[in-house]
Amino acid sequence: MSDFTVTHSEDETRGRFTLLRDAEQLGLMTYSRADEDLIIVDHTETDDAIAGQGGGKALFHAMVAWARETGTRVMATCPFALAMFRKDPSSRDVYAG
Repeated sequence: MSDFTVTHSEDETRGRFTLLRDAEQLGLMTYSRADEDLIIVDHTETDDAIAGQGGGKALFHAMVAWARETGTRVMATCPFALAMFRKDPSSRDVYAG
């Protein structure tokens, strides 16, 4: 997982975390802003070439770290993000259910 880089970008209503390796985009996690301090993660995808290498987890952990730093609460409709919140109790401080 350590060879991945995750970047973040956001406009007024939508945002994304992009998974990169050597400047090649290999995945993304998108969200919509529901409120000033609430986002809804709606989609996560990673390239099949990196299946099982922790790309999705890298996206999730980057999103959680960003949420903590910015005081943002997170809801999720994305099945992957929901599963990660269930599996990782340490992330639930940002989970808004």
